[in-house]
Amino acid sequence: MGEKKLTREEVAKFLEKDSQFAEEYFSTKATSSMVEKWITKHSGGKESISWSGATGTSLGDTEKGAAILKHFRKSMSGAGGSLKNLISGSPKPKTLRRSRTVLKEMNEKEMFMELIRDIANELDINTLSHKILMNVSILTNGDRSSLFLVRGPKEKRYLVSKLFDVSENSTLEESIHSEADEIRIPIGKGIVGHVALTKETVNIKNAYEDPRFNREIDKKTGYKTHSILCMPICSHEGEVIGVAQIINKISGDHEFTAKDEQVFANYLTFCGIGLMNAQLFDMSVQEYKRNQMLLQLARGIFEEQSSLDGVVHKMMSEAISLLKCERVLVFILEEHEEGGLADHFRIEHPSVKKNSRVRKQLTYEDEVVFATAFDLFAKDGEVKKPSAATMEWSSKNGIAKHVATTGETLNIEDTQNNSPFKMGVDEGSGFTPRTLLCMPIYNSEHKIIGVTQLLNKVSGQPFHEQDVNIFEAFAIFCGLGIHNTQMYENACKLMAKQAVALEVLSYHATAQPEEVDKIKKMEIRSAEDFGLFDFRFDDLKLAEDETLTASIRMFQECDLINKFHVPYDVMCTWLLSVKKNYRNVTYHNWRHAFNVAQTMFAMVKSGGMDIVITDLECFALIVACLCHDLDHRGTNNAYQLKSESPLAQLYGTSTMEHHHFDHCIMILNSEGNNIFESLSSEDYRNVIKILESAILSTDLALYFKKRGSFSQLVEKGEKDWKDTEKKDLLRGMMMTACDVSAITKPWEIQHRVAELVAGEFFEQGDLEKVQLGQQPIAMMDREKKDELPKMQVGFIDAICMPVYKTFADLEPLLSPLFEGCLSNRKNWQALAERHDQLLKNDTDSGNTKSSKEEDKKSSSKSAAQGNKNRGEDADERVNSTSAGTAKTDSNAQASNSNNPSSHPSPTPQPTTLPPQPPSADSKEMREKASSDTAAPEKDGDLKHSEVITPPKKLETSQDNIDVEKQNMKNVEGSRSATRRTSAVHNQERESLDSKPKSSLCVLL
Repeated sequence: MGEKKLTREEVAKFLEKDSQFAEEYFSTKATSSMVEKWITKHSGGKESISWSGATGTSLGDTEKGAAILKHFRKSMSGAGGSLKNLISGSPKPKTLRRSRTVLKEMNEKEMFMELIRDIANELDINTLSHKILMNVSILTNGDRSSLFLVRGPKEKRYLVSKLFDVSENSTLEESIHSEADEIRIPIGKGIVGHVALTKETVNIKNAYEDPRFNREIDKKTGYKTHSILCMPICSHEGEVIGVAQIINKISGDHEFTAKDEQVFANYLTFCGIGLMNAQLFDMSVQEYKRNQMLLQLARGIFEEQSSLDGVVHKMMSEAISLLKCERVLVFILEEHEEGGLADHFRIEHPSVKKNSRVRKQLTYEDEVVFATAFDLFAKDGEVKKPSAATMEWSSKNGIAKHVATTGETLNIEDTQNNSPFKMGVDEGSGFTPRTLLCMPIYNSEHKIIGVTQLLNKVSGQPFHEQDVNIFEAFAIFCGLGIHNTQMYENACKLMAKQAVALEVLSYHATAQPEEVDKIKKMEIRSAEDFGLFDFRFDDLKLAEDETLTASIRMFQECDLINKFHVPYDVMCTWLLSVKKNYRNVTYHNWRHAFNVAQTMFAMVKSGGMDIVITDLECFALIVACLCHDLDHRGTNNAYQLKSESPLAQLYGTSTMEHHHFDHCIMILNSEGNNIFESLSSEDYRNVIKILESAILSTDLALYFKKRGSFSQLVEKGEKDWKDTEKKDLLRGMMMTACDVSAITKPWEIQHRVAELVAGEFFEQGDLEKVQLGQQPIAMMDREKKDELPKMQVGFIDAICMPVYKTFADLEPLLSPLFEGCLSNRKNWQALAERHDQLLKNDTDSGNTKSSKEEDKKSSSKSAAQGNKNRGEDADERVNSTSAGTAKTDSNAQASNSNNPSSHPSPTPQPTTLPPQPPSADSKEMREKASSDTAAPEKDGDLKHSEVITPPKKLETSQDNIDVEKQNMKNVEGSRSATRRTSAVHNQERESLDSKPKSSLCVLL
């Protein structure tokens, strides 16, 4: 009976039923042709694939490789799920790997299929690379193996050692090379580089006989290399993506055979597919992370738009975290077309058409100006402003400016040796850059608004192409964030400008034609008649209109109206407008500005400064003096910041000074007020520049910065002031000297001015208490008047004496300013010492009276107990008498000390200064005082040369009478009843500053 044959259907049914048997059978019995057919069928191809690659179509063929890659992707997607799950989901179960011994027991085809399965679904490129090398060693009996992957752009590719010198027992952690310690080999260099360049298989029998072999590797590792088998790993497109290398065969004659080459080549074909899959997966992971980072960055940037600092800080922190570098620098370009209120009202020469100003396109590095910069070190984690030394270092190497002008992205691998920009060491931080990536930051209009620099990757390697791509996308988001923040800040500034403009327009008026006609018809007296040449000038004798004619006389005396062709009606209109734009505050009003201008005039004409100052500078300086406190509100810069006024939002520093200048520009831009309209274009620009610098110089914060440089120049005997910086410094010091010149006036004038300053100070202090709920500084606190004399002396020592002493050394004709300041210092010092003496006397008197009261109370108690039979009435009379005595003594003490709290008043009382120190009453001192000056001295005046010393004894009644008479003269000399002294007390408590910015001195 013949054997029954099974049909195909029965066999298929059996294999489907027993899948385990089918798998085992296939893995042991399948031939290479069967595997080829299976791959071809499942990849969609029709042609056969040769294992050896010698005949037929190779597995590396483009179409077949693409088909196989497609199949592998399909398998991957079916098993792995979403990319997010692959990245952050639960780990895949590990596949049990057969031991080397078990694999050796298999036949060639079984082992080959097992090793293919081992790498088929591996997506982690590090693990995959390690498996490839371990499996290659098994297939070829190699002792050591290494894997190099291709990196870099196409025009500059190189090889990196992903795993190096892997042995049979090496683990992944031991063999993997990080970016910091990886070996880089240029394409075409050495054996590995040659294989990557030519795609040839290199089989070397004796490594030391091959000139391409690098013997230094053996010296470093201590391992002896004999034979080498090196092959390329190609993608499905035939492009080299890596190179695998096997060293020292451990069997036979220790040389790799042709069969080894064939097996090696076949396995690397599958390895190429696996590496491509792993690299694609790694790229997907990186892209996913990059997108998540950019989304997070965009969310953070667009949430924080109220502050440029906040946006840049967030941007830099993200850059450090993402790109793993040691330092980040960001430079923000100056906004040329935008600025403060002055830019809104900026004066242009009449030949320049309106609305013709556009943002200047930077084409030269010298034009680049960075408005601000930020610096972040990864080790510190705190964003700071770069030091002056760091900014100088950046300016010298020129990288940031180059990128700002060209828009070019710079990726410098070696900043010290192989770069057109020699960076050197940053002296400001001691930082030495090695690698650099610098890129421009664009706004939404594709204009460069800044530059950012990344320095030194943490790994020590240069920035690669992926870093550049990520940073480019990063910079786009940052540019949008910075631009939006700048737009927001500009919108806030525009709102502040509007608020300020509305306030100004609602308060101020312009000069009326009838007012101009009145001034034009007035007689202009001579400068001598006005007393304009005298440093002891007193404006109190002039009426309001006379201050205007005196101002005109100053311009005429300097021949400025004639030289610069100023129409007389324009001069009159401008002066009236300036006067009207001063508020009716206690001190910083038109009178103060007029006095400052007179001092400037006297310094030029009587002080010998006309030799140094040109006519155009003289014109600008007198105008600056008249305008330097325009629209002053009676409060200083600190108050503007505390109250968060629109001015404080509009200007960052020198708040009031910027406002004064902007207001000056606004008046000049008004119709019929431009006294500079006849100047040439160059003179026009220069006079506005001088005007701005001069007005800003009245900020004492700037004075403190510049004073040292000015003193050094004078001490060196500087005579040539033609240099631009030196001349600007000189003009600034002259403005300060004029601004505080009230301290140099005769004591009667200084005493009167001090009353006005005190009133304004105390008014600000009241505002701080009532509106801000804050305690003002002592100089502005009515309750601390007693401390003012000492503070006035401190103000003179810190601010006034240095500047006047320097000017006296520079030009002896300016010595009267220094002498007047010195004389008034002695007067204020005398008041301070007398006040201290009175405090001491009051304290001693209070202790004595307290003792007497205790004695009286004790006596009363004894008398009451000793006379019980006299009854309750007698006791009450005794106690009443004692209490009345104590009350009388207390009232007398309060009266003697003139305590303001003991005289409550429903209305504010006029500010009262301490009386002037009595002049020496001895005949000898009067004769000496008379010989010190040719001008006759008025009663009660203190001469500049007179030494004021505190009295050595208690005051007599006659002393008090003399003091009262002197203060009555001051009262009679005042034109403003609200600012006069109503009474003079014996106790000197008040000391005042001739400039409200002295509060800054106290704060500093």
